[in-house]
Amino acid sequence: MANATGTAEINFGAFPGSNDASVAVTGQATISATSKAEAFVMADDTSTDGHTANDHRYFNLFARLACGTPTAGTGFTIYATSQQKLQGKFALRWVWSD
Repeated sequence: MANATGTAEINFGAFPGSNDASVAVTGQATISATSKAEAFVMADDTSTDGHTANDHRYFNLFARLACGTPTAGTGFTIYATSQQKLQGKFALRWVWSD
């Protein structure tokens, strides 16, 4: 069972973009250093800078997500690595549990 869930946006920057991006998830007062975190893209999400649901459906063809080790009482970082340069923001969802 999940202890917490939420959303974030990861930003690959303006043109020409980047192959790597990260976003910090903070404010998780009850997370521990041994908690497990996961991030994912929902196919129908959209981002605040105009990436469509269609863009999000194909995100996983080009990029992978990984979560860093949680910092107790704080949160964790979500990392994205892409085979090619991506631009702008993509909506992410996350979950963590003990």
